[in-house]
Amino acid sequence: MKIALMDSGIGLLAAAATLRKLRPDADLVLSSNPASMPWGPHTPEEITELALGCSRAAAAFEPDALVVACNTASVHALAALRAELEPGLPVIGTVPAIKPAAALGGRVAIWATPATTGSAYQRGLIRDFGGTADITEVACPGLADAVEHGDDDAITAAIADAAARTPVGTEVLVLGCTHYELVDERIRAAVAPTASRALTLLGSADAVAAQALRRVADPSRTGGGTLTVLHAGVPAVLPPAAALYPQGNTLATLIG
Repeated sequence: MKIALMDSGIGLLAAAATLRKLRPDADLVLSSNPASMPWGPHTPEEITELALGCSRAAAAFEPDALVVACNTASVHALAALRAELEPGLPVIGTVPAIKPAAALGGRVAIWATPATTGSAYQRGLIRDFGGTADITEVACPGLADAVEHGDDDAITAAIADAAARTPVGTEVLVLGCTHYELVDERIRAAVAPTASRALTLLGSADAVAAQALRRVADPSRTGGGTLTVLHAGVPAVLPPAAALYPQGNTLATLIG
């Protein structure tokens, strides 16, 4: 079994680490374009072209499924990716966990990039699945870029800024960018003083990994547990910043 994941940068580590835990034998292809980070300020057309580039590079390795491990790419490019690659290659998008968050009820905050926050896509998810939950969108400028570069001071500042704009008493916090899952405990600590004591954080890695395995045509086929890293289609290695996060260490440990 071979599964490819694409993202602007290291946000794909969360889903990749989950896949590695679920199927240690699976061959993983991680395709990104970190030099183009962040994708948020780009136009939807530019984001689509960047996503297509990463996905085409991954598709050349003939994976059994492709995970679009990026909320911004899923918002703007998922339809184009599916139009080009399916049905031959199943494409799994990353959707903010609004539906399960709303099912828990109460006060919900969605942390996302400026490109995703307020987008028609996210507003549609809130309209269709938000139910009676009290949902607030919280843009987090600079956080994904800070996580990508392992800039500790910038991560702290961006999290503090978003936490200050998160409603008091928030009961469920949706991490609407895959990069944010790499610093989920820092986010929890930042909002803890004003959030509900029973705060729940919801990311997408578990659901996306499970869906990818369901979409594989022959789940019984095994792999060698290999890891292939591509940056703008060129063979590369995990960037140094990956080692700063538990998910990056999980991949390195299980591969080694």
